[in-house]
Amino acid sequence: MPEHSATLRACDDDALIAVARTIATRADEPWPLADLAAPFGLSPSAFQRRFTAVIGLSPKALQDAARLGRLKSALKAGSRVTDAILEAGFGSTSRVYGEAPRDLGMTLSAYRDGAAGELIHWAVRETRLGWLAMAATARGVCFAQFGDDADGLRAELAREFPKAARVESAGSAQLDAWIEALDAHLSRSVPMPDLPLDLQGTSFQMRVWRFLQGIPLGETRSYADVAQAIGAPKATRAVGTACGANRVAVLVPCHRVLRGDGALGGYRWGLERKRALLKTEATTTQ
Repeated sequence: MPEHSATLRACDDDALIAVARTIATRADEPWPLADLAAPFGLSPSAFQRRFTAVIGLSPKALQDAARLGRLKSALKAGSRVTDAILEAGFGSTSRVYGEAPRDLGMTLSAYRDGAAGELIHWAVRETRLGWLAMAATARGVCFAQFGDDADGLRAELAREFPKAARVESAGSAQLDAWIEALDAHLSRSVPMPDLPLDLQGTSFQMRVWRFLQGIPLGETRSYADVAQAIGAPKATRAVGTACGANRVAVLVPCHRVLRGDGALGGYRWGLERKRALLKTEATTTQ
């Protein structure tokens, strides 16, 4: 367990960041919540709330993300699936097959092979902010991007998932409903739909994207705020890169991250769209 002063009276951010770093570094070890909370004089539930508020992930989610990061690295390096599972600290195949799909977004072998064999259904529609393509696996939305035309978005989907089987679903009731719900949020200020997501990224990207999903509607954070919250205060530039790598517009709200001086900063789908999204969300919360 990480050592903390017995006289520590407050669960301050620096101490929590130190705990988060220790968990991430030693992700293969057990981290009972009660043991983490005890040095701070907090109940396990109170500690978890405070930890999650500062880091953006619960202790268990952070540990899982760190393990999955190791797992992905081992798979990309060519390790056999079983060996990679053990190298990542999961201890058994039964545990990882219960946990990994929610973050890898596909089977372990498919991830190692570049998503070959993955089936992705997609559709494209015009919205208030231009053409929008949405694609989903059986687990949820893996791609939602704006573009100038349907052909450009089709090409972008192929670049993102070159080895997957991509099926255009012009009549998909589910995709139609999801796109309509998202467009209603964009055009009529109705609440953002809570759609299932199938996110695929590095451990660091997953930490950033999860934190972004927790930014309340109508609020913004700076890149430095995000870096601090996920326990990587010096990684402001890397946070910006992770935001730029986001494949799921609006549903993973990277548009809510601004520069430290309040300027818009960058946005993968154009600053006019970012400005429009922030204006819509400000109106929704009034």
